[in-house]
Amino acid sequence: MRVGEALRLQLADVNLDNSVITIRSTKFYKSRLVPLGTDVVRLLRKYLATPERWNQHYQPLFQSRQRKRLGHTLVNTTFRRLRSLAGVCRSDTSSHQPRLHDLRHTFAVHRLTEWYRKGADVQILLPALSTYLGHVDLHSTQSYLTMTPELLAEANRRFQDYVYGGRHEQ
Repeated sequence: MRVGEALRLQLADVNLDNSVITIRSTKFYKSRLVPLGTDVVRLLRKYLATPERWNQHYQPLFQSRQRKRLGHTLVNTTFRRLRSLAGVCRSDTSSHQPRLHDLRHTFAVHRLTEWYRKGADVQILLPALSTYLGHVDLHSTQSYLTMTPELLAEANRRFQDYVYGGRHEQ
């Protein structure tokens, strides 16, 4: 999800029993459901395990010790600090370093690569990826799909399977 969507989440938007979050007030004024993996559900349960902190369903999910909604500046500053501590940086000469928003792009590329590896029908699944990301059309999702060596290799393998009928001739 987008950073702003995460920061607007309220306790009432989280349904851990069904492993889903409802995102409201999206970039395009639509709501959507985002499924959660078991690891995320486990971490959210741990985060929410302090009942004295959560007394209202309309409270922000991500809040300070003073029960105030976290802001973009704090989240981005914290991400930059964590990125630096982890040694995650671009190795080229660019002055632009990875941003929190770049994780959405990485997710989209990894999802597409995994679908190729599993032999899934990517053309059918792309609209689902767009919806999951909160995009209104496939064109918006295309800008997220940067070609990586892994994605190129999987797409090439799929093309060869198509051309050679599963026989890889040299």
